Amino acid sequence: MPRAQPRPAPAVGPGTSAGATPPNELDRRRIMRALELRARYRYVSPQLEEEADGFRIVSQCCSRKVDPEGGTIDIARLQYDAQVAVWHLYSKNHATLEWVPQADGRLHELLELLRQDPDRVFWQ
Repeated sequence: MPRAQPRPAPAVGPGTSAGATPPNELDRRRIMRALELRARYRYVSPQLEEEADGFRIVSQCCSRKVDPEGGTIDIARLQYDAQVAVWHLYSKNHATLEWVPQADGRLHELLELLRQDPDRVFWQ
């Protein structure tokens, strides 16, 4: 019986996990871990929605200013730009229903900004 030949390990580049290009499962786990450690509105349980080029964070409404009914709202969007290998972080303007650019950079940097939210642009 012939033995199976081991597969060569995939190349690992910056910002990737075992050759997987962002967004990937490792990115999803990092985001979820960061959300668990956030400074604001720890009593709600945000969800992570996959998008073609990243993730959208949604949660029960934390403020009746945004949704008087207390429904599920968009909190943030993380978009990966493969052309320049950088992540973009957006907040949601709930009055205009538009995504507002907040920062660009490496995923861990953006997650720290999202987690702390010093200007209260995400967790309102």
